[in-house]
Amino acid sequence: MFTSAPKLISTWLGNTDLRIIIASIVALILSGVIIYSTGFGLFYPIEQRGGIYIASILIVICKIGYERYKKLSSSTQNLFLSLIDILIILAAAFSIYRFIVVQRAMSNDLYDIETLDILACALGLLVFTELTRRIWGWTLFWVTVISLLYILWGQDFPGILRHSGFSLEQLSENLWFNLNKGVFGSISNIVINVVLIFVLFGVLLESTGAGETLLKYAFRITQKTRGGPAHAAILASGFFGTMSGSPVANIVGTGTFTIPIIKKRGFSPEFSAGVEATASCGGQIMPPIMGAAALVMADLAGIPYLYLITAALLPALFYYLSLFLGVTVEARKQGIEPITDIEAYKITRQDKINAVMFVASILSVVVALVTGFSPAMAGFFALLVLLICSFLNPAVRRDPLRLIKGLIAGGVNAAELMISVAAIEIVVGVMDTTGLGLKFAGLVENIGDQQLFLSLIVAMTGALILGMGMPTLPAYLIIVLIMGPAIKLLGLSTLVVHLFVFYYGVASSLTPPVAIAAYVAAPIAGANPIMTALMALRIGAAKFIIPFAFAYYPTLLLVQDFDTVSFISIVCRLTLVIYLVSSALSAFDRERIGFISIILRLVIATLCLISMPLIHIPAAALGIILILFSWKIYPFNKYRKDTG
Repeated sequence: MFTSAPKLISTWLGNTDLRIIIASIVALILSGVIIYSTGFGLFYPIEQRGGIYIASILIVICKIGYERYKKLSSSTQNLFLSLIDILIILAAAFSIYRFIVVQRAMSNDLYDIETLDILACALGLLVFTELTRRIWGWTLFWVTVISLLYILWGQDFPGILRHSGFSLEQLSENLWFNLNKGVFGSISNIVINVVLIFVLFGVLLESTGAGETLLKYAFRITQKTRGGPAHAAILASGFFGTMSGSPVANIVGTGTFTIPIIKKRGFSPEFSAGVEATASCGGQIMPPIMGAAALVMADLAGIPYLYLITAALLPALFYYLSLFLGVTVEARKQGIEPITDIEAYKITRQDKINAVMFVASILSVVVALVTGFSPAMAGFFALLVLLICSFLNPAVRRDPLRLIKGLIAGGVNAAELMISVAAIEIVVGVMDTTGLGLKFAGLVENIGDQQLFLSLIVAMTGALILGMGMPTLPAYLIIVLIMGPAIKLLGLSTLVVHLFVFYYGVASSLTPPVAIAAYVAAPIAGANPIMTALMALRIGAAKFIIPFAFAYYPTLLLVQDFDTVSFISIVCRLTLVIYLVSSALSAFDRERIGFISIILRLVIATLCLISMPLIHIPAAALGIILILFSWKIYPFNKYRKDTG
């Protein structure tokens, strides 16, 4: 799982363990290769894919081996496990070497898969499956294992799950010796060429000191609001999350600082952790980077990157509006007032200088995209701008090696991401080879019986289940490749389909029983993980509403079927819906609200999203009246006095 740069650097700093030395050197080389190939072009595509995978395996094995060494007291057990690690590295090297040899042969002539190639495929798949378990946990591991079992024995399965059966030669060709699918397929190509540069960018931004300044600005901006540090956590996590690509890394990076301050302000431990978990997940849907998933999405969907982030902007802003409202309502409920000490988070001259690093880097991404450069080149320019601007920070000038340490941390995170990509490629290869994805699409269409709402509910449920326990990018890839074709059959555009499943891939990090973001945030706050997950669901309920809104009203995306009247209508109604839902789930508005009012607000919110004007116009009017009544605004205050 992604580790924040400061934590990794502090752990490895001055360490003389051979594993750490090897991992550091290889990670630094990997970062150099990523930067060079992004800015100046690939070396040799086949060799580069294989080389990046073997470097990733070596880094991950050394990192895990060192962490295990610190925990185990038995030298015999450590030696035995180290020997297993060496065997894994040798098996991986052999398998990747055979991939390169076979690909060269295939590019020159027809080639028949041999027994040695089957062995290489089997060893390679075992290596990546085991490393997936070690790095990303059991969820992605079991998805990968079940996929492999399915392609091997799916011919014996009942009903639509049955496939025609595949020989070991066919399996090897589809899952290992293939540049379009399988471990070395198109997704790994996209990640290597586009995503990894942004992984380095996010880690370097954190390690150069811009992260600390962003936190101070977030606290300064929100200190006079009722939510104070909770609102600051939303802002800071939104900034970090759009670059980190991992809610977990985001929580570790910002939550260790923000959660204790939120608790100190008077919020409960569960609420404090829930706010951080929800905001950290929200960073993944915030343009312009969207945790690098937008880069993959643009490539897979064949949509221009600038077009995509423009479409994603308004839904993301609505989501953060819902978070701010949720915190404000909770602060009112707890009687928390704004603080008046404006010196508490004073911005220094150095903070203003450090802010240049962040602003200049993000602007360079936007300018590069607007002027026609590719997303990969935009990331390259952003990284260069960040490296140059980092010397404005005296800490970097005093210790330039800080940048090298940041590149090492970035290389480690890139390596961990590549392990998850390999697992996803296995799953995708199985889906493509067996045709299971298309079968599932037909099933969803039949369940919905051409009813868009029912089919979207089925798709949402499937997406939440498939994404549980996974980081954002792997969750999105699995969901879109399984659920995407099913939703597209319902007549939705490619853009809507990808954004719909992406939102629920992100939401799966908050959904019990797995709720990985809540489980990471809860210990920091000293809170119960399940209660934290439920609180995060309450605060971030809009994440479950917004995808349905832009599925029915694509004008929300600004770039498709835009109509001014329809746009104004849905923006006003969605704002009202978010307020009604936030207050209903908190059971509080300007004062405590009863059960009947809660039900009324939820029903009215649902009716406001129905496309028929005869329904949503009266519903919106009722919703406004209900809010005014709760706020005791004239003439409703007079009515309350007369009846009370």
